[in-house]
Amino acid sequence: MAIWAIGDLQGCYGPTQRLLEKIRFDPAQDRLWFCGDLVNRGGESLETLRLVHSLREHCEVVLGNHDLSLLAISERSPDDQRKVNPDLQRILFAEDREPLIEWLRHRPLLHSDRALGWMMIHAGMAPKWTTAHAEKHAREVEHRLRSDSRRKLLRNMYGDYPPWSPALRGVERERAIINIFTRLRYCSPRGRIAFNEKGAPGTQAPGLYPWYEVPGRCERDLKIVCGHWSTLGLFIGHGVHAIDTGAVWGGKLTALQLDTDELRIVQVQGREVATPGEQD
Repeated sequence: MAIWAIGDLQGCYGPTQRLLEKIRFDPAQDRLWFCGDLVNRGGESLETLRLVHSLREHCEVVLGNHDLSLLAISERSPDDQRKVNPDLQRILFAEDREPLIEWLRHRPLLHSDRALGWMMIHAGMAPKWTTAHAEKHAREVEHRLRSDSRRKLLRNMYGDYPPWSPALRGVERERAIINIFTRLRYCSPRGRIAFNEKGAPGTQAPGLYPWYEVPGRCERDLKIVCGHWSTLGLFIGHGVHAIDTGAVWGGKLTALQLDTDELRIVQVQGREVATPGEQD
């Protein structure tokens, strides 16, 4: 048996298949943890989502910003849905759209396994959040996404404000939680997110820190595996294992084995692109 965490797929179906072959994934005994952003930009988002959905009994998935964007678009009118990129349109107008979207909507923002000693998120955690805080705040948003009132949240989740505060309520609180879990790279010591900073460490403005290096941050009782930050590349430090290595931008697709004391990483080449880049 093996448990593998896999970085952002972003609609890269071919690399996903090759990686599963390279780690010799056996659904009869192995499990997969997907770090979010299953869809968008790779050109094969429908196939990728179908593949992960077909493995749903054998995997854990957390929501990334692109997954949430798909959920938000799925609540709009067909005319509005036709305005998004063709990669997402293929999901939105697929004959099996409903079971795929419904399954995705019920994925968590955070998955933890204390027996294993790991937790998985897409992007980051606020400096003052303990593991217990993060689990509590994730459940708040997940409850709303799975309820009949989800449309209000999905209509209003976009925006860079307000910064996180325990005093926030309603949609503003939920938006702040979503931004931390799915968009965070750099922040100030007080936890204010620098949304426009997307480069590798060392390129950020003075006074900003990678979320896992903020002075005075909480120590967590679980190791963290995450994705989202392709310009960071493969990073291991401070109890964090960041494994988005830019498959959609021509980099690598990475798997990290979680159920071993050895550092075991497997990679395959991502999709072919003319010019690698970095986007949200």
